[in-house]
Amino acid sequence: MSKRAIRILLIVVVVLGGLFVAADRFAVSFAENEAAEKIKSQEGLSSTPDVSIKGFPFLTQALGGKLDDVEIGIKDYDAKSGGDTIRVADLSATMHGVDFSSDYSSATADRAAGVARISYDELLKAAKSEPVKLPLGATGEVVGLSDGGNGKIKVEVEVSKGGTKLPKPVHVLSSLRVEGDAIKVHADTIPDKIDVLGVSLPLPEGLVRNVTDFEEQISDLPGGVKLDTVQAAPDGVDVAVKGENVDLVS
Repeated sequence: MSKRAIRILLIVVVVLGGLFVAADRFAVSFAENEAAEKIKSQEGLSSTPDVSIKGFPFLTQALGGKLDDVEIGIKDYDAKSGGDTIRVADLSATMHGVDFSSDYSSATADRAAGVARISYDELLKAAKSEPVKLPLGATGEVVGLSDGGNGKIKVEVEVSKGGTKLPKPVHVLSSLRVEGDAIKVHADTIPDKIDVLGVSLPLPEGLVRNVTDFEEQISDLPGGVKLDTVQAAPDGVDVAVKGENVDLVS
């Protein structure tokens, strides 16, 4: 084969390769948009989620009816919390081994793993209830949550007596854990007494824990993923989620 023929062949290969890449990227973009719209409709989202199909080429994956990895990002998702709702500020997850129908009307992932961010203000809703009665006519109520460092959260308790608030709130460091579909907050230590308006107020641990310790139920996450672990972060708590046979679209 002459040098000129080789050059022509190389040009043809490059052009065809470029056309294939262009067609592949167009196809993956179309599939991502279709999937995003269906997820938005199925989950009743106010905004369209981000969907990113990984792996190249996409077309060969599509022909096989199974995608390697799909990344999904959802903002402001309202999960269930008992008879109420809790706002998940940000949920990002990677779906592995996604089987889908030819018209994208259904898609199921072999497994999924991700992280859900819940703000401290949202988590505080579970702690805010009627003030708890303490000894000598005092009451205690959780009024704030924040990052306590080293994986802990700081629980701010307001103590009142006779309608007068303590000049400074009481702070306790608490640990977090996941148990079933609930995030549980448990104070590491409880002060045994506190001075209220010049009076030393005893603080029975069991009674005080009725104020400081609480849990937040979280269910009905997208695709049926479940809570796994939880850790404190600067602006809220990061909850690891995971699942198997997760329905992206059904």
